[in-house]
Amino acid sequence: MKIIRDFLLILATAICCSCVVSAGFSHRQSVNPLNFILGNENLGPINDGGILGEAQAPGPAFNDEPKVPLKLAGNRTKRPDILRNFRIYQGGWDISNKHYWASVAFTGIAGFIVMLVWLISFGIMLLFHHCVGWRMSFKGKGSSFSQKIRIVLLVLFSFASIVGCILLSAGQLELHSEVFITLKYVVNQSDYTAEMLRNVSDYLSLAKSVVVPEFELPQSTLQEIDELSTRLSSTADTLNEKTDENSVKLRKVFNTVRSVLITVASVMLVLAFFGLVLSLLGLQNVIHIFIFSGWLLVAVTLTLCGTFMIFNSAVSDSCMAMKEWVDNPRAETALSNILPCVDERATNQTLVESRKVVKTVVDTVNTFIYTAANTNRPPSDQFYYNQSGPLLPPLCYPFDDKNNDRDCLPQEVSMTNASTVWAKYICMTSMDNKNCTSVGRLTPAVYGQLVVAVNASYAVLHYTPGMLDLQNCNFLRDIFMTITSRYCPPLEHYLVTVVVGLGFISTGIMLCLILWFVYANRPQREEAFVKTPSINKDAHVTMVSLVTSPARVVPDIEK
Repeated sequence: MKIIRDFLLILATAICCSCVVSAGFSHRQSVNPLNFILGNENLGPINDGGILGEAQAPGPAFNDEPKVPLKLAGNRTKRPDILRNFRIYQGGWDISNKHYWASVAFTGIAGFIVMLVWLISFGIMLLFHHCVGWRMSFKGKGSSFSQKIRIVLLVLFSFASIVGCILLSAGQLELHSEVFITLKYVVNQSDYTAEMLRNVSDYLSLAKSVVVPEFELPQSTLQEIDELSTRLSSTADTLNEKTDENSVKLRKVFNTVRSVLITVASVMLVLAFFGLVLSLLGLQNVIHIFIFSGWLLVAVTLTLCGTFMIFNSAVSDSCMAMKEWVDNPRAETALSNILPCVDERATNQTLVESRKVVKTVVDTVNTFIYTAANTNRPPSDQFYYNQSGPLLPPLCYPFDDKNNDRDCLPQEVSMTNASTVWAKYICMTSMDNKNCTSVGRLTPAVYGQLVVAVNASYAVLHYTPGMLDLQNCNFLRDIFMTITSRYCPPLEHYLVTVVVGLGFISTGIMLCLILWFVYANRPQREEAFVKTPSINKDAHVTMVSLVTSPARVVPDIEK
């Protein structure tokens, strides 16, 4: 079962992209990624008021609709539960439930049962042959025809084994490639998320570095920015760390699986080919070695067949569960208990708080513009730096008092082009860079600090929707939707190919072994057993003994 759970990491690493972000926001304690993914640890919702701290401004009211329970992949997972005396499991897809895994394990029980029956039955036959001397005999008028039939069957079974080896080789190659393509997609999404968080953190850190005396953010806002910047940076590092850890683990697991399957396919191909040749040549001693080796190798392939049947069931269940979770965002499911997604009310609070910080920055910038940059102060005034010329346009705040979108006024500049427009109002400065020596409303130093503040505000507005998508799991839903539509179908197809290949190999070699056993124990040709009589005076007696006592001449053929 460990390999099954390890494979689910390829799907559940997508969960980590959202979960680790929320984990960084809610608490700093270390989390075992495997335990978390398997549902043994629940990070819970973001309970510190959202991305920007404890929310104080009320958001728009939402109708409190009760969540409807939904069993993910409910029909598909109705299978006998090994832990409950084979009663039908009814809980749906739930990787935190041991009874779900017991029902998944049942899907591979056929392969394991056939393996046990094969080991015992063929082992008993080998034991009787070597210890008791039991042999098979074929004689009579139809022996020639029977021999031809056995040759035809042996060739067909050997060919079936070779076909199985080809299917297994091709299937494992495509499966390995598809797994790594899926893993690359998930890792790219994780890197994108971490980069987005770092960008916001960097821009917010720049806002703290503004040093213009006339431009000062409130101390409370600076503290919020400092906490948020540190939190985002730490979360991005944690996300990259966990993703890299899971990626390395998955690569090791699937490289090992690939090596095992390649080895099995190669060994079985050699066994089928040389077993066929040696059987036709009648080399009995060597065939016995192949029979014993094949007996054990068939047990291995049957075990692998059962394991990959479980593998296929777990992956198919997970793909269907993700699709149903995407299609039913308001339902209460097993994934809802694992993913730390918050509701719309908490998401709205985060949006309100992010806009609150941006509004504070915009108000402070505009206060400086109105009270310092656009005023003609006397030299004795504290805001004097010899500013003059056309008035500097104020910065536009894109939301009204009710947090609805608003259009910028003609005299305002938006955050996207503020730096370009304000660059026209920069003046030449004196040696100390404090006072203007030409027409202009901004010194280069003040202009630089205003641009930093605007960039920080724009970053918060630009990246907040993405962070909200992480918080309310919209980002994760997009990942799951892509995985289920683009990556799940080929994964399931190649898993089935591997199972079919193992089935062909097991069945073909199993039937070949029975025929090899027949060939290894058939009597030698009559010329090998009948001694040529000597021409002597006892010739008559010798010929009589050959006719009347055939058992003495050919002791290996039963009467």
